[in-house]
Amino acid sequence: MATPLAHIDAWIFDLDNTLYPAHSSLFPQIDARMGLYIQRLLNVDPQEAHRIQKGLFHSHGMTLPGLMVLYNVDPHEFLAHVHDVDLEVIRPHPELGDLISRLPGKKYVFTNADAAYAERVLERLGLTHAFDALHDIHALSYVPKPQPPAYLHLCEVHGITPTRALFVEDMARNLAPAKAIGMTTVWIDNGSEQGPESGLDHIDYRINDLAAFLGQVLAEVEPT
Repeated sequence: MATPLAHIDAWIFDLDNTLYPAHSSLFPQIDARMGLYIQRLLNVDPQEAHRIQKGLFHSHGMTLPGLMVLYNVDPHEFLAHVHDVDLEVIRPHPELGDLISRLPGKKYVFTNADAAYAERVLERLGLTHAFDALHDIHALSYVPKPQPPAYLHLCEVHGITPTRALFVEDMARNLAPAKAIGMTTVWIDNGSEQGPESGLDHIDYRINDLAAFLGQVLAEVEPT
């Protein structure tokens, strides 16, 4: 008898607060450095920088595209600044790497960060070997999740059939466009959601432990 996920041959994972726990407090470092960048760029106080940053996040999907459009910010300079963070706060998780490696099919990281940072995080976690490809914000031409073209571009570049793909994210809003094109969606409900929810009918699986979920998946899809 076929299992619910037996048809999946593309396993797609967000990076931040997905492949490592949100309580690691890595992303707050990035958030703070974004605020500092905006303070210096626009000569504003921390409160105004925070308001601008979050406004751009909600209006453009992430802060960077808004800064590029409104203030002609160089994306490479911005990303180098905000990703200059201490990765020691996240713990290696080689067991997760083993679980991902065992999934049948191709495995991808799909992130609004850049590849240089993502590769550092994967190396720190011990997950570098587990993935076939990484699709970052440069590859997306700065059209980030949750904008629908980002998902279509990912599938086009890597030859992914959406109806045979599963996407794991910590932000529920980023799963809606994936579901709209036929992907199976998994929300890691870990408190990191940064956008308003408009219902959760686009969520197929709601979890709080990625390794435990993948262990259950493998118990279903691996040959006995």
